[in-house]
Formats: sequence, C-alpha cells, structure tokens
Amino acid sequence: MAAGRVIEPDLELSREVKKAGGDTLKNCYQCATCSVVCNLSPAERPFPRKEMLLAQWGQTEQLMKDPDIWLCHQCNDCSLSCPRGARPGDVLAALRSYMYRKFAFPAFMGKALANPKALPALLIVPALILMACIVFTAPVDANGDYLFLTGSEIDFNLFLPHSTVDALFVFGNIIIFIFAAIGFLRFWKGLKSSDHESKLSFISALFRTLKEILTHVHFNSCEVNKSRSKWHLILLLGFGGAMLTTGLVMILVFLPHYIHLLGMEIIDSYFTVPIDLPHPVKILGAVSGIAILLGSGMLILRRLTSKDDVGANGYADNLFLYMLFLVGLTGMLSWLGRLTGVAMLAYVIYYLHILTVYFLLWYMPYSKFAHMIYRTLAMVYARSIDRRPRSLAVKKAA
Repeated sequence: MAAGRVIEPDLELSREVKKAGGDTLKNCYQCATCSVVCNLSPAERPFPRKEMLLAQWGQTEQLMKDPDIWLCHQCNDCSLSCPRGARPGDVLAALRSYMYRKFAFPAFMGKALANPKALPALLIVPALILMACIVFTAPVDANGDYLFLTGSEIDFNLFLPHSTVDALFVFGNIIIFIFAAIGFLRFWKGLKSSDHESKLSFISALFRTLKEILTHVHFNSCEVNKSRSKWHLILLLGFGGAMLTTGLVMILVFLPHYIHLLGMEIIDSYFTVPIDLPHPVKILGAVSGIAILLGSGMLILRRLTSKDDVGANGYADNLFLYMLFLVGLTGMLSWLGRLTGVAMLAYVIYYLHILTVYFLLWYMPYSKFAHMIYRTLAMVYARSIDRRPRSLAVKKAA
C-alpha cells in the first residue's frame, strides 16, 4: 500500500490570489473545460486545470516551480467557456502577481508593489530623488539663480542635467538588475529542479523563443482576444524602439562626451541634443512613442469596454499598463512642450516623464514588468523540454 502524503496548504495563497483578481478560484470543480479549449495548453499535463487545483489546495511551492503559469497568455478562452464562472485566466494572472511577491528581493518591495495603498509612497520616493537632483545639480548663474528659470531658451539639461539622469539610470538599474537577478535565478533553479530531460540547449531554446515572441505566434493562437495580439505587439515594438533610442543617444552623444571630459580620448559626439525631426534618431523615438501610446491606449480601452472578455483586471495588471501609457504620453508631450516655448510647462512635463520612466525601471522586479523575464524563461524552459502548445504541435504535425 502506497504511503500517504500530508498536504499542508498555504492559507496566504488563497487570500492573496483573491485580492489580486482571482476571487473566482473556489468556483472551479475540475471539469477540465479550460484545458480543453486552451490552444496554448500542451497535450500532456495541460493547464490551467492543474493550476486551479494546486491554487485551491494552497500549494505555493509547486506553483513557484510551474512554468505553465507563465505559458498562459491571458487569451481568456478558458474563462468565457468555464461553466462555473471560475475564470481560470484571471486566476492565473493573479497567481503571476503573487509570484512577483514570492520571488521579490527584498521581500518588502514585492508587498509594496502589490498594495494600492503603497502607491503614493512608491511615487514619492523617485519624485523626491529627482527633486533633490534639480535642487543640487541644476546649474546656476553668478547670482545663484537657476539658469532654467532665467534662461531665454528651453534646455532640459539646465533643468535636470543629463549627467544626473544618466547616473541615476546607470547606477539605479545596476542595483535593480542585481535584485531582479536573484528572483529570476531562483525561478530558473525551480524550473530546472524537475526531472524533465532537456532536448535543446539554453541558447537554441532562447533564440526560438525570441522568434515566437517577436512573431506573437502564441497570442495569435487565442480566439476570444485575438485582436489583442496586434496592440500588444505594437506596444512591445514601441517600448523596444524607445529603449533603442535611449541607447543610441547614450552611445553616440553622452559616452563620447564623458570620455572627452575625462581626457581619455579626443572624440566628439556624433550629434548634439536636443534632437529634432528629421533626424533619424528623433524619427525612431517619435515612432516608438506613438506606438507605446497607441498600443497601451488601445489595450486600456479594451479593458474599459470589454472587461469580461479581456480579463486580468487586477491591480498589478492595470498599474503596469497605465504607467506604460503615461511614459509614452509624457515622453511625447515633453518634446511638444519644448516646441511650444512655454518653459515651465515643458519642464514639468519632462519631470513627470523621467518620474514615470524611473518608476517602471526601478520597480521592475516587483511589478508586472517582470513578466517579460519570467515568461521568457518559462517559454525557454518549455521549449528546451519540447513542451509545446497543442495548437502549434498540430500545425507542425500537419
């Protein structure tokens, strides 16, 4: 006779999943309709049925090692087909929000980003840091007056010096990425603790996964939310273009400038700031900003007008999406504000833009922003053990 197993439920899991938008968890009675209708679920050990059961039983440790939570792309096919209204898609989204907390380092930051009451404090921290940078690093004239207040032209470098912004960007991100890496490595170690044999190397699986992400093949397998695919892709490409624009300005303008100041090289910047149209880098930045606004704006609109169909309307999902929209909006308005010639308007908008950018970047490991890494790692692991979505497996066989 097989030995019995004592299951110790994590009572916190159920409470937190409900808070994060998975309050329908207990409605599930394991009919498996969700796993049948999901085109992304593999044929063997399909999701999300087993995740619903593990969540009901409070099996946090097993869920932390489960890649299937992240293989779900919130199609919502399962939620609309569920005969009990258990909304498995929303539950899995809530589980992902809970996992940001479980893998967070330091732990209190994960709790803060999951708590709407902590949002004012989370905004105040970067706001005060940026305010201090303006007070202590903005250049002044011989009388001690700030040049951005007395100057005749709008120059963001006089308001919030580029060197200060660069320093915060570089050193702040180094610290955050170290903290983030702790959670990501814990997650990867958990995935690898299973006894599944790898059939692809990490690099091979990574390249194939990146191709799937860029082509959005998984999103296109959705039925209910198929139209979301194009807006999500536009948002992804817009964000990538904005990061590329920032990188180009850093490499072609600021790094040569700093190297020249250090006397290590006699080198000049390839171009100067501010950059305006029709400069290629400005075109890239403008197109990227429009893409961020359009992609995030349409996703927000769909959430507001088709809440039941879209799903995943928890605090973490909405916070991330609205912050992305604000980053795109303030970025575009900063440029337009400078062109208006109204100095204080342009400076205030620029301040808000930098604030939203740092909010996204500095809190990345603890917010839905981290799903870009967790989901990618889960997809890489699934690819390496040949755990493929049923819909793609059928196409391959055909």
